[in-house]
Amino acid sequence: MEYHDSEKAKDVAGRVEAFMDEVVIPREREALRTGEQITNDEIEDLWEQAKDRDLFAPQVPEEYGGQGLDFSDMLPSFEQVGRSLIGALSIRANAPQEGNMHTLEMVGTDEQKEEWLRPLVQGEISSAFSMTEPMQGGGSDPKMLQTTAVKDGDEWVINGHKWWTSDGLDADFYLVMARTDLDAHPYEGTSIILVPRDADGVNVVRNIDHMGDHGPVERAGGHAEIKYDNVRVPVENTIGEEGQGFQIAQMRLGGGRLTHCMRYSGMAQRSLEIAKAYLSEREGFGSALEDKQALRHRIADAETRLHAARTMVRHAARELDRGDARIEVAMAKMYTANITNETIDLAVQCCGGNGIGKDLPLAHFYENVRAFRIVDGADEVHRRSIARWAFDDVDEAEVEDALRFDEDLRIDALDE
Repeated sequence: MEYHDSEKAKDVAGRVEAFMDEVVIPREREALRTGEQITNDEIEDLWEQAKDRDLFAPQVPEEYGGQGLDFSDMLPSFEQVGRSLIGALSIRANAPQEGNMHTLEMVGTDEQKEEWLRPLVQGEISSAFSMTEPMQGGGSDPKMLQTTAVKDGDEWVINGHKWWTSDGLDADFYLVMARTDLDAHPYEGTSIILVPRDADGVNVVRNIDHMGDHGPVERAGGHAEIKYDNVRVPVENTIGEEGQGFQIAQMRLGGGRLTHCMRYSGMAQRSLEIAKAYLSEREGFGSALEDKQALRHRIADAETRLHAARTMVRHAARELDRGDARIEVAMAKMYTANITNETIDLAVQCCGGNGIGKDLPLAHFYENVRAFRIVDGADEVHRRSIARWAFDDVDEAEVEDALRFDEDLRIDALDE
């Protein structure tokens, strides 16, 4: 399909595709076949190869060691890395690191960028976004945020309980969402504060076991439960303006939702390729399975819906580049999450026993993609936003509030 991506976008995506096909996917296949994990040293070697091919961190400005692609131009590359369980990680474009890099680059001070962003891009340190809280804390309704940060002189004193903090086990620092003005509405009284891992009072309680995994890799930052107990950090660790946490998070998530859409559409496309290859070779009931009309029609439907999802994401990206695209992003995210779930489920079904076995990546894909209907905004949250827009008889003040702050925001660290 021709999506009219820019020449630069197609050039980089083509080189990313070649890197996946020539280097990354063969190593993934070997790891799945042998059961041997891909080590951290191997991941760092992949980073060096990506740098040699001018593919490393495509989303980061060149001055910090990335490729400096515009948002729309980087999306096709994110689709290519989604074809592999370790694709995004291999070029340093994986969540939550990618979103945290974007946040620091977008609103960080020069000092914060030099101390934290530059080494983060290069993989010298790791990070996590710490927002989601256990019941009854912030989640799909972020106004319920319970974590607080109170000023004491030139320091913040942070207290709170978080979970689903992706890469939280390995992180060297956390971007923590906390209420900094309890007298203000949460949308206007919440800040993002950078908390070093070694700060007194940071207690990483456990890794939360969950559906899905990161594939056959040794590097596994987990999804941590963390308690912040009178953690003191300088006020200068505030990311962006005090009280602007939700606005910054929304800027972070708008693009993050679309990059996730592209990664998962790449995963779905590879799943279809595997299924079609299997159907062409496997015979049953007197002919190749690819000749069975029922399967052919289901594959045709999947190709059509996946094409529609790709088109929606690109449209939302163009609108996001121009300004507000809250509804377009919500539609693209909700639709793509469901279509990629359905497509990968179909691929597993087509491959039968080979689909549920883990010699192929389909079983890993199947486990991983289910979370996409929850992270970055559950389906129901996005439908609520879309329905508000669709009906012209909703309360105007409520609509204005939603447009400003995206009340239906879900910042789930499984994403990012």
